[in-house]
Amino acid sequence: MAQRHHPQGIGGLATILSHPPGGDAPKRARSCPLFSARPQCLPMPTDSKPLAVVAADAPARTKPSNYPEPFAARVAGRVKRPLGDLFALKHFGVNHTTLPPKSVSALRHAHSRQDEFVYILAGHPTLYTDEGATPLSPGMCAGFPAGSGNGHKLVNETDEPVLYLEVGDRSEGDEVSYPEDDLRAVQVDGRWAFTHKDGRPY
Repeated sequence: MAQRHHPQGIGGLATILSHPPGGDAPKRARSCPLFSARPQCLPMPTDSKPLAVVAADAPARTKPSNYPEPFAARVAGRVKRPLGDLFALKHFGVNHTTLPPKSVSALRHAHSRQDEFVYILAGHPTLYTDEGATPLSPGMCAGFPAGSGNGHKLVNETDEPVLYLEVGDRSEGDEVSYPEDDLRAVQVDGRWAFTHKDGRPY
């Protein structure tokens, strides 16, 4: 479902780096066109993780949403491709996310300890916050400081796909509030526990 979006390198080529035997400095291995239907010259893995990937070709998250029902159904169609996990990043995560027409990024929410940032690659989503609706376009970005309490979400109200990068840190002990829904999330041992606002579990 994801529309391919390949950042242009010099001369429209992506250079793949690989480590030679013995672990010396990286050497140039080969270059591959970014505009082929599916580039075949993906980087060779080292220590089970790649040196570089085409973001739009990264594996999609196997579990589409962590929300309990009925909330999970409200983000149906959204495709997240975790990029930070591919490189074993520990302190922040990065997702390449696709929103098909008429879909939503998340329930409107605010984090207590984790900052968030989005950068629009393609399409024209609408950002909803306490300030109302803000149209976004390719090249625009927005940031959401931890602890602000200002809930946010992106909605694709158009007939074209929206692609964007989302970045968030991985501070422990995070909690998430949902101003428009009877939902609360608490991070426990790296996993999300969802309850009603009065504490009853889903």
